[in-house]
Amino acid sequence: MKTLQKILATILLGAACSSCDLTLIPEDTVTPQTFFKTETDLRLWTNQFYTMLESPDNAAGLNADDMVDKSMGDVISGTRMASNEKGWTWTALRKINYYLANSHNCTDEAVRTKYDGVAYFFRAYFYYEKVLRYGDVPWYEQVIGSEEEELLKKPREDRGIIMDHVMNDLKNAIEMLPREKDVARVTRWSALALKSRIALYEGTWRKYRNLPDADKYLQLAADAASTFISESGYSLYKEGTEPYRDLFCSDDAKQEEVILARIYNFEGLNLSHNVQFNIRNSAAGFTRRFMNHYLMADGSRFTEKEGHETMSYTEETAGRDPRMAQTVLCPGYIAKGEESVTANDMTAMTGYEPIKFVSTAAHSGASKGTSDWPLFRTAEVYLNYAEAKAELGTLTKDDLLISIDRIRDRAGMKGLDMAAANANPDPFLLACYPNVTKSENTGVILEIRRERTIELVMEGLRMWDMFRWKEGAQLVNETNPYYGIYFSGPGLYDMDGDGRNDLELYVDKQTSSPADGLTVLRIGSDIILSDMAENRGYVVAWSTLKYTWNEERDYLWPIPADQRVLTGGLLTQNPGWTDSTDFD
Repeated sequence: MKTLQKILATILLGAACSSCDLTLIPEDTVTPQTFFKTETDLRLWTNQFYTMLESPDNAAGLNADDMVDKSMGDVISGTRMASNEKGWTWTALRKINYYLANSHNCTDEAVRTKYDGVAYFFRAYFYYEKVLRYGDVPWYEQVIGSEEEELLKKPREDRGIIMDHVMNDLKNAIEMLPREKDVARVTRWSALALKSRIALYEGTWRKYRNLPDADKYLQLAADAASTFISESGYSLYKEGTEPYRDLFCSDDAKQEEVILARIYNFEGLNLSHNVQFNIRNSAAGFTRRFMNHYLMADGSRFTEKEGHETMSYTEETAGRDPRMAQTVLCPGYIAKGEESVTANDMTAMTGYEPIKFVSTAAHSGASKGTSDWPLFRTAEVYLNYAEAKAELGTLTKDDLLISIDRIRDRAGMKGLDMAAANANPDPFLLACYPNVTKSENTGVILEIRRERTIELVMEGLRMWDMFRWKEGAQLVNETNPYYGIYFSGPGLYDMDGDGRNDLELYVDKQTSSPADGLTVLRIGSDIILSDMAENRGYVVAWSTLKYTWNEERDYLWPIPADQRVLTGGLLTQNPGWTDSTDFD
C-alpha cells in the first residue's frame, strides 16, 4: 500500500502541481515560509518534476536511421527554424531552483536531504536536455525575482561549464537519494544510470569532435556504470520464453531490470499512452539498415551470407538473433492474447513492422496503452559501461562479461569475442558508422554499437546516439537508408511461412480475388520499389522526400529569434543558423 501511495502521488501530483506554482500564489494563502516544512510539503512540490521525464509517445516515435513513419520529424525533414523553435523554456528549472532555495524550512534533515537529492537529479536532467538541444546555454541556480530581470539576459555559458555543473548535481543526487529500489521514484541507482548516460554522451560528443576533456567524461561514465553494476543488485529480466518481448509490454514494470519507469496501470485512474496505437496508425517501420544489424543466431554476420541482399522476407528473418522476432513482426508471429499466427500485411512503411511495446488487442486503440514505460533500465547501463571503456581503450574481457555478454546471454546469443571483433571489423558496420574511431579497438566499438542499436531500439536514444558519434549525415544518406523488404517483382508472396500466400504485388492486373483474403498492393502507387524500371527491389519509404544535412549546423537547434531580441543579442546564435534579428 505504501508503494501504491508513492506511485499515485508521482502520477497525480504532476498534473496537480503543473497548475499550482507556489511562486505565483498570493502570500496571504501560502508562502514559502509556511509551506516547505514537512515531508508532505517537499514530496508534493518535487512530484511535479517527474513530468519532465520523456513520454512514451515521444520516445517510441523518434525517427532516425533505424525507423520511419508518416511524420519524419523536424530533424530529418529539415524544418527546424529560429522563428518557430519552442524548446527554450525554463519554467521547470525555476520550480527546481525555487525548491532548493526554500527546502531549508524543513528541519528534518533526513527528509530534506532525500528531496534535495530529487531536485538535484532533475536539475541535472533539465540541463542535460538543454545541452543536447542547444549546446551552450545560460546557467541559473537561483530564482530570478521581479527586481532582477536583468539576470534573465545572461549570455550562454560554454557547454563544458554547464556539464561540470550537471556532474556536480548528479554527485549530490547520488549521495542524497535513497538506496532502496523504487521503480516510480528517483533513487541513488537512477541517478547513477543518468550520470552514465550523460557522461557517455558528453565524452563521445567531445571525442568525435576533437574537443578537450573527452576522456574525463568517458571515465565518469564508466565509473558511474561500474558502481551501479557492483552495488545496485539490479539484473536483466529473464523469465519466460520471450523475456525481451515481455519486458516492454508489461502492465507492471519488471523491477529486477527497470530502474525508473512511468507507471500507467492503475484501476480507476484514466492513465494511458498511445505507443501501440501509434505504431500501427503511423505506419512505423524499421529500416533495412537496422534489420541488418542483427546477427545470425550462431553469432555469424548476416551481411556476409551469400545472397543476403535479395533474400525474401521469410529467408532473411530465419535463424537470426532471437531479439529480432521479439522486436519485429516476423513469420510465425502470434500477438499477445491470440492463438493464431498474424501475417505481415505490409502496413508498415518499410514492411518491417514493430512489435516492441505491442501488447493485446485491447491496448491497440487510441489512449489504450497501459504498459509501464521504462525510462532507465539495467541493459542501458551495461551498454554505457562497455562503450565508455572501449572508447577509453581500457575495455577488457572481464568488462564484457559483466556487460555485453549478459545482454547477449539473455537473448540466447554467445558472448562478444573482443579479439576476433578487432581483428576483423564488420564492413557493414563500418559503412553505417564511417566516423568511428580508427584504432586497434575499432571492431569492438562497432560491435557494442550493434548491441546498442538492437537492444535500445524505439527507446528514444537512437537519434542522440548518432549525434554524439557525429554520424548525423547517416540520418539523411543520399543512398536512402529508408529501405525495407526486398521483393523480386510482381507475384504472390507467403509472408508468414505457412505455405499459403498472404500478399500479392501487381503492376497492371491482380490475379487474386477478394475471397482469397490477400493483401493486394500495386507497384508504383501502393508500394514503391528501389528498381522501378524492373518493378523489383527494396520497399522505399519517403521516396520523394529530398534530404539535406549541414554537418556544421544540424547537430544543434537554433536559438529562438524572439529570445535573442529579448536579451538584446546577448544570446548568440548557433553556428550555421540564421534568424530575422540584426544581431551577429
